[in-house]
Amino acid sequence: MPCAKEQHKQDIFKQLEDNKIKYTKAIIYKSVNNDLSHIDIKKYDMLVFFSPSGIASLFSNFPDFKQGNAIIAAFGPTTHKAIKEAGLRLDISAPNTNAPSMTMAIEQYLRKLDKKK
Repeated sequence: MPCAKEQHKQDIFKQLEDNKIKYTKAIIYKSVNNDLSHIDIKKYDMLVFFSPSGIASLFSNFPDFKQGNAIIAAFGPTTHKAIKEAGLRLDISAPNTNAPSMTMAIEQYLRKLDKKK
């Protein structure tokens, strides 16, 4: 079963085991952080993450990052968990019952903000 060296979803492996299918994990790729330290992250109002490795990259590039007023959006339960474990505030989560996509979740969040004005 091809997978990443880093954390990977366990549900596929559980299904294989539940169905008594023999398999071997084949680590065929590794996520590597890009050097983003040249970016002024304070210029951005919203940060959107799609994997736990994105959170690791954030702190690798910006070790003193403080969320402050920055809006953080994340897709998927493992990414949500990584954000919370990093001590960050999750403002927008997807998928959810009203927003199966990140685009829809962001749009709903912005509409809610606009109504508060």
